[in-house]
Amino acid sequence: MVALKGAEIEGFVARPDPAHPIVLLFGPDGGLVSERAEAIVKASVDDPSDPFALVRLDGELLVQDPARLVDEAGTIGLFGGRRAIWVKAGGRNIVPAVEAVLDARLVDCRVVIEAGDLRRGTGLRALCEKARMAAAIPCYSDSERDLARLVDDEVRANGLAIAPDARAALVALLGGDRRASRAELRKLTLYAAGSPRVELEDVVAVVADASALALDGIIDAAFAGRPGDVETQFAKARAAGTAASTIVGAALRQVAKLHAIRLAIESGVADALDRMDPTLHFRRKPLVEAALRSWTAERLARAMSQLAEAELETRRQADLAEAIAQRTLLSIATAGRRKA
Repeated sequence: MVALKGAEIEGFVARPDPAHPIVLLFGPDGGLVSERAEAIVKASVDDPSDPFALVRLDGELLVQDPARLVDEAGTIGLFGGRRAIWVKAGGRNIVPAVEAVLDARLVDCRVVIEAGDLRRGTGLRALCEKARMAAAIPCYSDSERDLARLVDDEVRANGLAIAPDARAALVALLGGDRRASRAELRKLTLYAAGSPRVELEDVVAVVADASALALDGIIDAAFAGRPGDVETQFAKARAAGTAASTIVGAALRQVAKLHAIRLAIESGVADALDRMDPTLHFRRKPLVEAALRSWTAERLARAMSQLAEAELETRRQADLAEAIAQRTLLSIATAGRRKA
C-alpha cells in the first residue's frame, strides 16, 4: 500500500482499516508520530491499560530478537478480544522483524510502529509502502492551516474563545513538533481559565516558542553571529528529538522574514521590524535587531540559498542530516560576525 496522504490519514487514524493491520508512522515531527500512534492504538484495543491487550516493544529488543514481533503478533489473548503491539523503532533497523510479521496472518491484532524521518524508497519505509497489508503514514510539521485548527480545537475544548490577534500570534509561535505545540496550548488555556477568551497578552505571557524546543535560540544565535550559542542550542534541540530537517526549515523561514524586513529597511521604511513582525517576542528582539544590523539583503539572499540547499540535502541524506544542519548553521553564525 502506498503512503496515505491528507484526509486519508485523519480518516485512518480515527478508524484504522482492518485490511491494513500493520501501520508505520514516520517523519520529522516526532510529536505528531507519537500522537497518531497513540490514537491508532486506542482505536485498536478495548483497554490500552490491559497488558494482555497491548504489548510494547522497542527497536533494540527486535534487533536482538527479530522473531519476537511475529511471536507476539501470533499470540492469542488470555481473555480473547483485540490486541495491539506498539513498537518504538527509534533509530534501529527492524526490517527483518517487520518482514516476518508481514508474512504472517494476523487475527484481531494490529502492529503500530513509530519510526523517525525515513528516506523514501529505502528500508522500513519502502517495505511498508509496498506491502498490501501495511499502511505507511508520513508525519510532517503542521501547516499554518493545521495549526489554526489545532488552536481552535484546544481552545474550544476548554470552553474558551480566542481573540483574532492572539490566534494569529499563537499560530506563528507553534509548529515543528505537535506534542510541544499541544503542551503549549494546554498551558495557555490553563493560564486563561476563568477568562471569557484568550487575549494577545496571555499568549505573550505564557507561550514559549513551542515550534522548536529552542529552535529560535539556535536560529537567532546563528544570524546574530554567535557560533558557541548555536552549538549549545543545537545540541539541546537534537537531545529533545527535534529533526535536523525541522531545524533547517525553521532557519529558512526566519531568513526569508529577515530578508523581507532588511529590504524594507534599505528602502527607507521606518520601524520596519515592528511593522512587519509585530508578534516578535521581546526576549528575541535584541538578537533579531543585531542580525538586521549585520546582514544586508544581498547577504541574506545568499544565506537563503545556502539553507535551501541544506534542507534539500538533509532529506536526501538522512544519515548525514544532523552534520549538514549543524555545519550550515555554524557557517551562518561565522558569517553573521562580519558586517559585510
